[in-house]
Amino acid sequence: MNRVFRKYHRLIAIICCLPIALTILSGVGYTILDEMLHIKGMGGLMMKIHTMSFLGLDKIYPILNGIGLIGLLVTGLTMTSLFRSKKSI
Repeated sequence: MNRVFRKYHRLIAIICCLPIALTILSGVGYTILDEMLHIKGMGGLMMKIHTMSFLGLDKIYPILNGIGLIGLLVTGLTMTSLFRSKKSI
């Protein structure tokens, strides 16, 4: 069973790596450029990348990121020994 969850965990991680990395980097970039350095034009660009609104994905992109992260969380937690019953010796 653990092997199956590792397979799915690896697959989900590969698929979600780029979108989640873009979300993280653009969120940090927005904070630095707009809030700290007060560069409004670049902050707007970072927000468009962050929400993927330039591709028209601003409604579904957060949902897909969330579903991917939930999948990683579920498969990751099931691979730990937190939910296994202890066998008596």
